[in-house]
Amino acid sequence: MMVGNDFYSEEKSPYTVRLEMFEGPLDLLLHLIHKNEMDITNIPIALITEQYLEYLKLMKVLNLDIAGEYLLMASTLLHIKSKMLLPTSSEKEEEEGEDPRAELVRRLLEYQRYKNGAAELERRPMLDRDVFVRSALVDDVECKEERIEVNLFELLDAFRQLLERAKAEAFHEVILDRVSVEEKVQEILSLLQRENRSIAFHFLFPEQASRRVIIVTFLAILELVKMKLVRIFQPAPFETIRLSPV
Repeated sequence: MMVGNDFYSEEKSPYTVRLEMFEGPLDLLLHLIHKNEMDITNIPIALITEQYLEYLKLMKVLNLDIAGEYLLMASTLLHIKSKMLLPTSSEKEEEEGEDPRAELVRRLLEYQRYKNGAAELERRPMLDRDVFVRSALVDDVECKEERIEVNLFELLDAFRQLLERAKAEAFHEVILDRVSVEEKVQEILSLLQRENRSIAFHFLFPEQASRRVIIVTFLAILELVKMKLVRIFQPAPFETIRLSPV
């Protein structure tokens, strides 16, 4: 899906990222439910639909290749929202009719069970994960850290905060930044090699960075994840997101 050209209007070919390994629409819904501390069996459909559509817009700004299942879920949410807005003809019909959210809730609960089961299997000791040869790129402190994997939607949260900061500080941009995604990829890899350890996510985004540089840098990070050259994690829940070389 080629979108988000407002930020690349002077470029001849916008950069598109395809991230097949990342989660699908049910993961996004679970992320929003947990983030807002909602009851999964009583979803406020209007709020969750609004936030879901905001995430799709943000993914389109980044030229992410959004799979059709995301758009299908968006239409499902809008359909449920419209059904819940329709008045019922009588109290009896209201009591007998099934909640329009029921099928979605069933899907989410079933998916969450499989997801939790997969996470439990992932936590079990595995060769080349919990038993491995010491790497020269990882120091003693990081070897002892508990690493919590960061998903795409948590990265999008961090990216949105960076964009809001850039919007508030940008007054008039005279010089255009001509940096490309490929150049940023090499720059980040060189930085990781020099540091010889993990680095904080926000360290890659200087305070005065323009909106364009923020977007290109974020796309470069996604490309590095896609190529499995970096790993993104948190030392503990809600801690600073960090990048380390794989």
